[in-house]
Amino acid sequence: MSKIALITGASKGIGAAIAVQLAEDGYDIWLNYRSDDAGAHKTAEQIKQHGQQCTLLKFDVTDEKAVEENLSSLLEKKVPYIVVNNAGFTRDSIMMMMDSSDWNKVLQVHLTGFFNVTKPVVSRMLRKRTGRIINIASTSGETGVAGQTNYCAAKAGLIGATKSLAMEVAKRNILVNAVTPGFIDTDMLSELPVDEIKNTIPLKRLGTPKEVAGVVSFLCSDKASYITGQTIAVNGGIYT
Repeated sequence: MSKIALITGASKGIGAAIAVQLAEDGYDIWLNYRSDDAGAHKTAEQIKQHGQQCTLLKFDVTDEKAVEENLSSLLEKKVPYIVVNNAGFTRDSIMMMMDSSDWNKVLQVHLTGFFNVTKPVVSRMLRKRTGRIINIASTSGETGVAGQTNYCAAKAGLIGATKSLAMEVAKRNILVNAVTPGFIDTDMLSELPVDEIKNTIPLKRLGTPKEVAGVVSFLCSDKASYITGQTIAVNGGIYT
């Protein structure tokens, strides 16, 4: 019987690439998404092409009640071996012009969403004495970026939460790590000056979602069995 990987925000971009990669690695996927039905079904088909099952879970990670309604019955029967907290979005503005709603929503998605999804799963992982939790943070949370105070605060907080949770659950053989992508070729870059950005990256190109997924795959494998509480950068050398 295949182990299960629960991935949030997995209808497109990095989340979809992780879902497909973990399916290729032999995991059945619980695929969470908020609204992109077409993208979710497309990713599900790719997962099935690798011979793995895909359960679509449509809910907003910031909605604690919705998370519970979607996960509680599943968790009574099975416990994911992997949780990848990938759901995220941006609402960029300099702080002096930022609406409080944009501040709150960005923190809620990245931090409250992490809490809402991880807590019910990790409590069951503790009983099984095994599991992997991967949090998709960002280089922005390490460096700071003008116009992204909310996003940088959220991603930095996620890195801190990763380190703390790793210490709490290590005795039960649950490994918790963060991955910090830099500039990855996804929809999030659609309104940015990509050519200018490339010139600031030592490798002179954007990363791909598949390259991020490869690092997640490694952290979920037996080869990473002595790695926990770490932040692994996938950024083309833009920050070291």
